[in-house]
Amino acid sequence: MKLATIRLGDRTTAVRVEGDTLIDLGLPDVGAVLASAGGLEAARAADGQRYAGDGAAFAPLVPRPTKVVCVGLNYRNHIKEMGRDLPEYPTLFCKFADTLVGAHDDVRRPVETEQFDWEAELAVVVGRQVRRASQSEAEAAIAGFTVLNDVTCRDWQFRTREWLQGKNWDSTTPVGPFLVTTDEVGGPRPALDIRCEVNGQVMQQDNTGDLLFDPVDLVRYVSTMIRLNPGDIIATGTPGGVGHARKPQVFLREGDAVVTEIEGLGRLENRVVSEGA
Repeated sequence: MKLATIRLGDRTTAVRVEGDTLIDLGLPDVGAVLASAGGLEAARAADGQRYAGDGAAFAPLVPRPTKVVCVGLNYRNHIKEMGRDLPEYPTLFCKFADTLVGAHDDVRRPVETEQFDWEAELAVVVGRQVRRASQSEAEAAIAGFTVLNDVTCRDWQFRTREWLQGKNWDSTTPVGPFLVTTDEVGGPRPALDIRCEVNGQVMQQDNTGDLLFDPVDLVRYVSTMIRLNPGDIIATGTPGGVGHARKPQVFLREGDAVVTEIEGLGRLENRVVSEGA
């Protein structure tokens, strides 16, 4: 099953995606669907107004998650290109909801950065509240997956040893367009091709099977310290090929087109604009 959150004038609504048809689920967004009494099962059976999929305006998949937890240095090849040793534990940081934009929205480049970089990522969408999850509980807590690009201000990220200030700029993180349930992609540990293009040039290309800490590991680890709620997002990290690690370095400029795609999950298509635009 595929779910999405679309814009209808001044409001949003959650829809089930069936081919080129979007079926209104009667709730404001995918996060609300997951938090509802029926959850995914109710979404499978729901019937409502139908919309054409062509030209749909996708909002952020979950506009206001209670948390977006991100993982750094989680693809083996990316760890190597950054000159690091394989970590014993996941490297975690968080994003605020105000960073999120829709699958086709503009990404706003802050005037304060000269090192605006891409990071294609598989994102886990949590489907039920869980705390100190066992492996089976972690598997069951994963509603599905979506696509995210953790666009980063590198010059701010590396001002200190903590990364938060490079990762939390307003309207910089596209997420969506769909929540695809685990049964559609081979279960809670999918091995899917992931890629990022900038102006038509492939910058990142890998497979999510290269993750050091997989989605189930991450739900278990994060839920040990804090409860995960329906609609929360875990961004699982990016593969090699980021602009910061290239020689010479390459960064995003105004007008650049960024396409982020994961096999079976869909694609983000975003243009970089000045934050003042």
